[in-house]
Amino acid sequence: MLCYLFLSCGEHVAQESNNNNNNNIDYRQEMREFVIEISEIAKEENPNFIVVPQNGVQLVSKEAKLKKTPALDYLNAIDAVAQEDLFYGYPKLNKITPKADNLYLRKYLDLAKDEGKQVLVTDYCSGFKLMKNSYRLNEENNYTSFAAPRRELDRIPAYPVFNENNKNISHLSEAKNFLYLLNYAEYSSKYDLITELAFTNYDLIIMDLFFHNEAFTAEDIQKLKKKKNGAERLVISYMSIGEAEDYRFYWEENWSSKSPTWLLEENPEWEGNFKVEYWNEDWKDLIYGSENAYLSKIIAAGFDGVYLDIIDGYQYFEDRE
Repeated sequence: MLCYLFLSCGEHVAQESNNNNNNNIDYRQEMREFVIEISEIAKEENPNFIVVPQNGVQLVSKEAKLKKTPALDYLNAIDAVAQEDLFYGYPKLNKITPKADNLYLRKYLDLAKDEGKQVLVTDYCSGFKLMKNSYRLNEENNYTSFAAPRRELDRIPAYPVFNENNKNISHLSEAKNFLYLLNYAEYSSKYDLITELAFTNYDLIIMDLFFHNEAFTAEDIQKLKKKKNGAERLVISYMSIGEAEDYRFYWEENWSSKSPTWLLEENPEWEGNFKVEYWNEDWKDLIYGSENAYLSKIIAAGFDGVYLDIIDGYQYFEDRE
């Protein structure tokens, strides 16, 4: 989900100067540390577990303004960086992202790339001509990309798999393409979804842990780890850590009348999604603090990694200062 990402270049500069606040909370560093903690816990159980933060790519730089000083603790904890709308999709589907925003983001993406991190890009465009151009532009920059024909991320594109191959994919760096599918409203059953996904040759699938509130099992996910051509592939799970979602298993009914102190206002762009003080230990407990936590469920289901969203949630708090 794209959130608080694109501003004018002038707004970017102004926002970057607002990293300090009256509460002495470094919102960017708190998000870095949250991601690092998730990585440490997951990799302790599975050293090969993949951790990919989406958006908020500014966190790869130690300074608020890009000075080519990588935040190494953060970069060492992750396996790739992901970015939405890099070439297409901002301000809306099929629109070319303004050059200034594209160049601004690519500076951070390239900093991560220079530190050995893969770059995953999701552009939002439909039609073969635009999708082909998206793949071309990303490949020219050595980014691995997916051209999503709908913002809802609710269907497998008719466009042929880009850089399709029959190689076994055991490490993220080997993936030449990926599918990003989060919304299963078009599928009447879990069986139908698994069957259709298994009939593809994507090297990497990014998907949600739940099908209509029912978590996928390890047996379900294992079926997806083979491409149609018989080669192995990776499957990783989406998890939002910068917002709480009222349709998730952790949501309590009484929060609508008496919410915890860390649960803040609803995101006006996404109904049912609420801002959170992501540095709060009670919120972190829901994400990784027990056997029933979100991360634990993902690991138990046999996913190869986690795709972390609303990493740019720190911008909400910087804007309020």
